Amino acid sequence: MITSVTPIIRCQWCSDDPIYQAYHDTEWGVPEFDANRLFEKLVLDGLQAGLSWITILKKRERYRQVYRGFDLEFMANQTDDDLLQLMADPGIIRNRLKVRAARQNARAWLALREQTDPAQWLWQFVGGAPRINHFTSIAEVPAITLEAEAMSKALKKNGFSFVGPTICYAFMQATGMVMDHTKDCFRYPALTRSSGGVSP
Repeated sequence: MITSVTPIIRCQWCSDDPIYQAYHDTEWGVPEFDANRLFEKLVLDGLQAGLSWITILKKRERYRQVYRGFDLEFMANQTDDDLLQLMADPGIIRNRLKVRAARQNARAWLALREQTDPAQWLWQFVGGAPRINHFTSIAEVPAITLEAEAMSKALKKNGFSFVGPTICYAFMQATGMVMDHTKDCFRYPALTRSSGGVSP
């Protein structure tokens, strides 16, 4: 007897790449409050500028290796010679500005940490709780919001780079500050119920 299997419906941006699907199914849109994980995601989203997210996702494990698990002190203390060695690593994005920005952002994060809890500071831009959206298609999902613009401006003021409004909104989506799984996506019901967020 042949039985039909109901296909899993995911957000339209998710391809059939297993790495991408795993990311979509288990990470994207899930609220993240751990400061170290937030730092990693902020750096990785900055590295995405001008590239596809799957490109960065496939290099994430190598980044975790070269940055020792995104160790802030290690990254902040990298010398110019260390950065030159990184530029020779085919496992990462060999863009001079992005390599330097990762070090700069580690330094900026440490400076921010001297003043406040970076996780709480970042979450303040959505009021401390996930913003639950109810979009029916990917066409409705914005690339920039007022909250992302405010975060971008504040991050730049605190010395961060590669943190434009588009990057900041992608970061907010990735970390569950906003829940942008569309209503047809199989992850929508669970994240709408469990996040404890608020609808705009």
